[in-house]
Amino acid sequence: MPKITVTIAILFLFSFSAFSQKTNLSGVLKEGSEKTPIYNSVVALLTPKDSILYKFTRSDKEGNFNLKNVKAGNYILMTAHSQYADYVDAITVEEGEKKMGTIALISKINALREVIIKTGSIKIKGDTTSYRASDFKVGANANVEELLKKLPGIQVDKNGVIKAMGETVEKVLVDGEEFFGDDPGMAVKNLRADAVKEVQVFNKKSDQAEFTGIDDGETKKTINLKLKEDKKKGYFGKIDAANGPLTTMDSRYNSNLMFSSFKGKRKLSAFLLNGNTGQDGLDWQDSEKFGGRDDISMNMDDDGNVSYEWTGGNTDDEPYVDTQNGFIKNTNAGLQYSNKWNDKQTLNLSPKYNKQIYTNNNSKITQTQVGETQLNENTSKVSNVNRSNFKLNATYDVKLDSVNSIKFTAKTNFYNTESDEFINGNTTGEDGLLKNKQEKTFTTKSDKESLFASILYKHKFAKARRTFSVNSSWNTLNTDANNFLKSSNESYEGGDFSSRVDVDQNKIGEKTNQNLALNVTYTEPIGKKFALQFGYQVTHNTGESNYLTYDYSEVTGKYDLVVDSLSNQFKQTITTNKPNIKLSYNAKKINYSFGSGFGFTSFDLQDQTLNKEYKRSYTNFFPTANFSYKYKSNSNLRFNYQGATKQPTIDQLQPLRNNQDFFNQTLGNPDLKQSFTNSISLSHNSYSILTESHFYQNISFRTTANLISYNKDIDPESAKTISTPINTNGNFSGNFYFGYGFKIKKIDLHVNLNPSVNYNKSVLSINNKTNNSNTLNSGFSIYLNKSKEKKYEFSLSNRFSNNRNSTSQNDEIKSFNTNNLDLDIGVYFREKWKLSTDYNLNSRQKTVDFQTNLTNQLWNARLQRTFKNDEFTAYILVRDILNQNIGINRYVYENVIGEERNDRLKRYAMIGFSWNFKNKGETTKK
Repeated sequence: MPKITVTIAILFLFSFSAFSQKTNLSGVLKEGSEKTPIYNSVVALLTPKDSILYKFTRSDKEGNFNLKNVKAGNYILMTAHSQYADYVDAITVEEGEKKMGTIALISKINALREVIIKTGSIKIKGDTTSYRASDFKVGANANVEELLKKLPGIQVDKNGVIKAMGETVEKVLVDGEEFFGDDPGMAVKNLRADAVKEVQVFNKKSDQAEFTGIDDGETKKTINLKLKEDKKKGYFGKIDAANGPLTTMDSRYNSNLMFSSFKGKRKLSAFLLNGNTGQDGLDWQDSEKFGGRDDISMNMDDDGNVSYEWTGGNTDDEPYVDTQNGFIKNTNAGLQYSNKWNDKQTLNLSPKYNKQIYTNNNSKITQTQVGETQLNENTSKVSNVNRSNFKLNATYDVKLDSVNSIKFTAKTNFYNTESDEFINGNTTGEDGLLKNKQEKTFTTKSDKESLFASILYKHKFAKARRTFSVNSSWNTLNTDANNFLKSSNESYEGGDFSSRVDVDQNKIGEKTNQNLALNVTYTEPIGKKFALQFGYQVTHNTGESNYLTYDYSEVTGKYDLVVDSLSNQFKQTITTNKPNIKLSYNAKKINYSFGSGFGFTSFDLQDQTLNKEYKRSYTNFFPTANFSYKYKSNSNLRFNYQGATKQPTIDQLQPLRNNQDFFNQTLGNPDLKQSFTNSISLSHNSYSILTESHFYQNISFRTTANLISYNKDIDPESAKTISTPINTNGNFSGNFYFGYGFKIKKIDLHVNLNPSVNYNKSVLSINNKTNNSNTLNSGFSIYLNKSKEKKYEFSLSNRFSNNRNSTSQNDEIKSFNTNNLDLDIGVYFREKWKLSTDYNLNSRQKTVDFQTNLTNQLWNARLQRTFKNDEFTAYILVRDILNQNIGINRYVYENVIGEERNDRLKRYAMIGFSWNFKNKGETTKK
């Protein structure tokens, strides 16, 4: 009995002691960003030694929680809620009531946005979004382009343009290296999807920013394809051939060969494309790179930025080939070799060859407003072009040691063109009476040679962000042309014949442009986040144009009579010295820089034919500023401003009359000044990997002082026009585009909405009187996409646009609407069969000037069947089933409204067979 009494007493004392040391633990749960109460969240206390649950409760409607009778000691406090991230904290409970105060919880979506997100298939780290390729199923033998279409946030349109998170992809790398130069389409079309381990999407900084560590605001949306290790030790490729089934007709054919072989860091790829369906022709940008167009001028400003501008006239007599129109036979071949040795030496070599044989019938109707008078011009043109080009890109990068490197770059391009044009045209007045008539034959033989070489030396000092670099470059463009012009040109008065001028001439042109540039840059950090950049740039541009025109002599039967008014020898020398300084700030979320350069430019122009010299000099101020704010992962705001000059081209300066079109001639102006452009842009981009939505906007403004435009001296009686380049002021343009893409998860449907507005005010000069032209283009597009693996693929898009133009010559507004509807459907059945079809409806509104509604429908279909584990594919396709493919374009600019029609390849069918091959033993087993 005493023992029991003692035991009870001891237990009583212990329980009393424990009770006396217990306390209450309280607090409030609120959402971190909104400060709103969080209801029904679990609040638990765990013992730190073994994480066993000790006590728990739930928060009330006000977010309050209260844990009673908590024993003093150390605990782990943890909250749990379905919509909020867990909160975990080590706490100590002592005697007396303990108040935790307000605990801010973060929603799970926001929490995931701020850390590395790993969902198995997708992960985000910093600026890079990575996709595990094997988790996104594509068809057998699919290329990378098909894989990209499956990735959330990435789109590939029918023209092969890739957009990631709403931004256009400008570079596609393979294991961090360029593939077939800087053409994004080559990698995604020529590499197999099953060779890719990971797809990385990021904003690639400029080479200068990557080297110095100082963000200059210049980025390019880039995709890097990381290959599987086993695919770096093998080969794969594709052979595809198709032909028309009817030999009695003008048969269509295509044959494509693609091959890739990888061994470690050595990559070797090749392609050969041959056909007559217009595939893989040169687009306008390629043509400009090859020196193929001179009515579009490519210019590089003092900061190295490239811009394109229409210069008003085909002054170099190079025929324009639009591969969307006409009939074309082409051969396109290329080779890509890259290798890296000891992680110190990298070689990248990419030769390409292209051959085109092109024919087209073109008809054009234009209406030109001259004061109260309207001139109506009708022309028809038959073009035949045979041209080829070979280009080679090569880079060799050497890391001399840990702080020094040197990079050599070389580019060559050789272009040969033979062409002829047959033109018939006439011009009438508003009353329908004939003003002039023309028949013309123009033949061209030209050779172009473009060479480029550069050396870049970089050095990093021991102190971080202290760098020194020297970049020197040289490029030249040489053109030799031999042209023959035969034309009959008739003038009319009151509709009656008045005079005729016949032209039979041989035109020989030799033109050379050379540019030397040296750029020295030094960066110096001033603190952890600030840095100064000092630079000095020297450019020396020389050009020489010798143009001789000979009349045909009936006496000698040769072209040996020099036409002095159409012949000229001209030289130019333009030198610019530009010191510059820039201050930059780099932090995790905010980056900005601002600074300026001071340009001292001298012109020395020599008209050797007339023995005249033109000298002038300019001092320019080149301000620049950029700001970026990354307020959360995958979301940023950017602001950019830049001021830059543009020099007139030698064609615009040379006082030479071009009479290739007798009633529309051009004349150079050696008194031209350089122009100066202010450009401002503000852009915002946001992407959520969790909700699969993107949101982007861009607004930009551009104004140019001393813009190089043209004065048109138009004789309203004869309709003869002479265009002379001049400087004008008051030119302005503004652009706005908006994009919103999201996924409706319940029905697995991707939706993209894209409105846009473009406004341009240009000053045009007609008969030395200035007029304002206002052009407004607005549009709205919607895109829907849905697919299910091995079941179906579906996409629907519609684009509506309105074009409005007015001039100060009169109050009339020229306006018309266009609408484009696209539908693509693919259906699988019995796994091996697939039927795909696409439908396009183009609608063009009738107007006061064009009294017809133009609507045409394009319908294509393809049926295919795969064999032997999808290694072989047989197919039949029909293009333009309704036989309505027409090449037509309506346009409005300045004081001109026009409609242009071209030949198009209409209905045809082909039967084809393809073989997708790869290393033996790698064929996927079903």
